[in-house]
Amino acid sequence: MIKEVNKESFEKDVLENDRLVLVDFWAPWCGPCKMLAPLFEELNNEIEDVEFVKINVDENPQLAAKYRVASIPTLLAIKSGTVVGQLVGFRPKEELRMFIEKNK
Repeated sequence: MIKEVNKESFEKDVLENDRLVLVDFWAPWCGPCKMLAPLFEELNNEIEDVEFVKINVDENPQLAAKYRVASIPTLLAIKSGTVVGQLVGFRPKEELRMFIEKNK
């Protein structure tokens, strides 16, 4: 199960994490987000040294604004508190895997 992060837990769960954290900015009404969700879950189960988290933009608009998330889904790769990569929109699983490997 992928952890849901909010503004209260974001600093501890994402910014202070020593591992690469892949953050999925999503919303329940977003079609491409629903298509991405099972791939995100599969990668979470397959890649052990990366933390996968989700942020609901409807419930956390301040985090979406802070990271300039204008379209969803948006994936941010964050390492040691710094954004090292970004993907916007639905992507196939292998493209997601390459994005993760590139940003480790």
